[in-house]
Amino acid sequence: MAWNPDQYLKFSEARLRPAVDLLARVDLGSPKLVYDLGCGAGNVTRLLADRWPDASITGVDASAEMLAQAAHAQTNVSWIRQSLADWEPSRPADLIFSNAALHWLPRHDTLFPKLLGHLAAGGVLAVQMPRNFSAPSHTLIAETVRHGSWRNRLEHLLHQAPVAEPRDYYEMLAPLARSIDIWETDYLQILHGADPVKEWTKGTWLKQFLDVLDEPERAEFEADYARRLRIAYPPLADGTTLFPFRRLFILAQRA
Repeated sequence: MAWNPDQYLKFSEARLRPAVDLLARVDLGSPKLVYDLGCGAGNVTRLLADRWPDASITGVDASAEMLAQAAHAQTNVSWIRQSLADWEPSRPADLIFSNAALHWLPRHDTLFPKLLGHLAAGGVLAVQMPRNFSAPSHTLIAETVRHGSWRNRLEHLLHQAPVAEPRDYYEMLAPLARSIDIWETDYLQILHGADPVKEWTKGTWLKQFLDVLDEPERAEFEADYARRLRIAYPPLADGTTLFPFRRLFILAQRA
């Protein structure tokens, strides 16, 4: 899937806040080797570089468009274009940080223990993933898929929620971890403008569906989805739209 940095960064401040909250909980003094998996346009990678200026920091992402944006803005970071599913560090890392990326990968039961295994002793795995897939913002995508002429072309993209329950991640990581901290936060996103929830998902989950369609069907799909969203998330009298969004946080330190 080709990412659009401009669309994704429309809500850059709201998307960055969970990464800031996660980073504040990482208790590492002077890590030497740090990776940002799914670094995208490098917004979070810059925070890592600012906090640990003496560390070797590498951003990893599969999107050439996102990495081009990242490299333009940050010069003291190494960038690697690679699928996260195939990534392995050159040597054990002190910190593997991933903000809103690992939900795109399958088989978390093997992925998360593997990532923890890529850490040096005492190293930290810090992950944030959206866990909002049962909310109308996402279920209405499926509803729109199933009630249009595009159903046969899009239905194969529908699948179960990619993020498991918090307890599942504890059980995956506990055998390898010295300590584990897992929590969830419901952020109330305060959005403005026309159809802002559609614009939010258009930068992430919705994009994979739109990419399959040509005009004018793409516009028709967007309009149908937006109509459903306006019922689920009606704007307030001042035009503001409130969009609750749940995120899962995982901090695990390798034994």
